[in-house]
Amino acid sequence: MSINLTKSSTISLEKIEPTLKNLHVGLGWDAEDSNGNEIDCDVSIFMIDQNNKIPQDGFFVFYNNLKSADGALVHQGDNRTGEGDGDDEEVHIDLSSVHPDIVQMMFIVTIHDAAANNQNFGMVKNAFIRITNKDDNNELCRYNLSNEFNEVDSVQIARIYKYDGQWHFEALADGYSGGLGALLEIYN
Repeated sequence: MSINLTKSSTISLEKIEPTLKNLHVGLGWDAEDSNGNEIDCDVSIFMIDQNNKIPQDGFFVFYNNLKSADGALVHQGDNRTGEGDGDDEEVHIDLSSVHPDIVQMMFIVTIHDAAANNQNFGMVKNAFIRITNKDDNNELCRYNLSNEFNEVDSVQIARIYKYDGQWHFEALADGYSGGLGALLEIYN
């Protein structure tokens, strides 16, 4: 049974599923601006060390770098329209292969060319992130993002982090302006 989370909720993934090894992280949304133009949302993952930094370029995973340096995290590719039901972008994670220096993985959703197209997250509806056990397709948890981001073009939607030797999931929903570059400045 999937657990529905609210902002700032945290759960231990391994308490829910003690033998958990392979994750499917699905993110989805419906997005178009007031002129009916599609909005291109992109998922990026920052793999972060104990210094709260991305240790090297290979631990920044996005549509131009689909696989992490340790091979543990694989982005399944860019969806430019968000059309259809279900997951719009997907990430697979082998928790047993995550480099030992990585203590958290931040999931970021940005709007491509937001400033040039005059688009923001107030135009993005039905956004969610969900975690599934990839081995048996059992959905462990889901976080449905509320529509409260009228002035931002990037949202730090959630994180998976290690605490006391176990992997946890936290629903975040922190909005930022300045695109992906503004968030990279924080973690580089």
